Amino acid sequence: METLKVFDIPENVAAAAADYIGELARHCIRERGQFSIALSGGTTPWQMLRSLSRQAHDWDRWHVFQVDERVAPANDESRNLLQIRKNFTDHAGAGIHLHAMAVETPNLDVAADRYSSELQDHCGRPPVLDLVQLGMGADGHTASLVPGDPVLDVEETDVAISATYQGCRRMTLTFPAINRARHVAWLITGGGKTPALRQMLQQDTSIPAARVNQEHAVVFADKAAAAITNRS
Repeated sequence: METLKVFDIPENVAAAAADYIGELARHCIRERGQFSIALSGGTTPWQMLRSLSRQAHDWDRWHVFQVDERVAPANDESRNLLQIRKNFTDHAGAGIHLHAMAVETPNLDVAADRYSSELQDHCGRPPVLDLVQLGMGADGHTASLVPGDPVLDVEETDVAISATYQGCRRMTLTFPAINRARHVAWLITGGGKTPALRQMLQQDTSIPAARVNQEHAVVFADKAAAAITNRS
């Protein structure tokens, strides 16, 4: 069962999540010599990454992957990679390993296969990430696993290409890759997320987010998002 931690404002959510990730990274490096994390997008995660970048870590032992990415030009402000660099890897210590999703490649299916192989090269066969950091939309989607998209049912690969959603196709980790992770950290803020957060906590699998394994999950939420959650 997931652990729910509620904070007054999104800034406190971001700071607490950064501290949690930092401590987990130190533990994983002590235990296995490296730390592998997959990052999602969003305003609160960017705040979290700025806080995380100010910590002291063995950055050369970090492998940073993407949970998902829009198929858009490299300089598009909506690109998660651009924001990860701007808010995190450009400021963290030298040597951090950033593994970018190659969404500018003409053949997206080939690019997805290559990203699956890259995960295997650094996280085992099958790949097991130390941590997947997720957000959730008001419609209950997480990563780019959107209600009604055929990619929800992909089981044979760890990376796939979604249908068009909000004007873009996406490359995304699939449920098998996410559910294999040792830990999951959710960052969920804003009152518009409250109904979906309640459904997720109640394990209502009609929304994609509830299909993520919650056994080793921590939910960092603000009071606005958690206002009417009910675990009963």
